[in-house]
Amino acid sequence: MKNILKLIRLRQWVKNVFVLVPLFFGGALMKVDVLIPGIITFFSFSFAASAIYCLNDIIDVEADRHHPVKCHRAIASGEVTIRQAYIFMLLMLVLSLAVLFLLPAHQLEVGAVILFYFGLNVAYCLKLKEFAILDVCLVALGFVLRVLAGGIATDIILSNWIVLMTFLLTLFLSFAKRRDDVLKMEETGIAPRKNTIRYNITFINQAITITGSVMLVCYIMYTVSPEVVQRFHTNYLYLTSAFVLIGLLRYIQIAVVDKKSGDPTKVILKDRFTQLVVLLWLISFLVIIYVI
Repeated sequence: MKNILKLIRLRQWVKNVFVLVPLFFGGALMKVDVLIPGIITFFSFSFAASAIYCLNDIIDVEADRHHPVKCHRAIASGEVTIRQAYIFMLLMLVLSLAVLFLLPAHQLEVGAVILFYFGLNVAYCLKLKEFAILDVCLVALGFVLRVLAGGIATDIILSNWIVLMTFLLTLFLSFAKRRDDVLKMEETGIAPRKNTIRYNITFINQAITITGSVMLVCYIMYTVSPEVVQRFHTNYLYLTSAFVLIGLLRYIQIAVVDKKSGDPTKVILKDRFTQLVVLLWLISFLVIIYVI
């Protein structure tokens, strides 16, 4: 069982919380009739993502066996056979679509988004991840699709700012992750990915700075936009920008100073400072829109 959980990367399911972003920014977290479709979509997307992880590990098995960290993956280490991985990939995809039947409405629309996500990531695993810049843009697009699926399932109209922030934030994290690959290439002389040779530290640092800065501007513009002020009946949301700025600076510190940005999920789950900033941002945002 442990090997299977490693194969489907259960820990990475935390990424699919982006499905619930429309509920949070739409002020609907406390509405059960909206929350339930959001949770169902979360599990559907999680199963679909796990199917992609299985395919990715099947395709990269030889390269993973020569990687200092990825050699411990279920297939690369021999704990799960390729045949078993294909079976679980299909099982995860079937579960992803089956769960959607629990949605009270919009099953077809949400299913179309998830199938598009699956097809896009199959293309990514097979070829598209070899192209620098395109690879991180496709990863970021995958998170935008999560947000769109959540919005469709819950009947919440998404703000343009939310879509932009999602894309920019995940692009920022993806570039930070690529920075870790470049560092490994400089230390060992071996590129962890085929496209790593098309990146260098100077380019990555500038890309991180640009995406982080634009993302912060988008967030500030979102908090002061007339539609948001009218929806939440408050002019104080801009105050939460301080936590967003601190969070971005902390992640840049982890990437540039500590050189440990290879796994964003691990950073979020283990770095206490980051967790504290996210918690304070959540509390301040919720207090402003639900209490004040």
